[in-house]
Amino acid sequence: MTPQTEKIAEEALKLPREARAFVAERLLESLDHEEEFAVSAEWLVEIRRRCREVDSGAVALIAADDVFAEVEKELG
Repeated sequence: MTPQTEKIAEEALKLPREARAFVAERLLESLDHEEEFAVSAEWLVEIRRRCREVDSGAVALIAADDVFAEVEKELG
């Protein structure tokens, strides 16, 4: 790791929790796709709303395996 990268990481870790989450999301988003694709402004608003709900604890994430097991149970 370069000294510049280390310095950026150290500075980012000093940010408040919400700001660190924002930076982390932006960095992870940059790794998700090799090519850009269009996302509507409305969908971006919805994505950010949902992320805020998860980050604030207003909603809880459910593991996919649990969701599939529940659906399987309901469908018999």
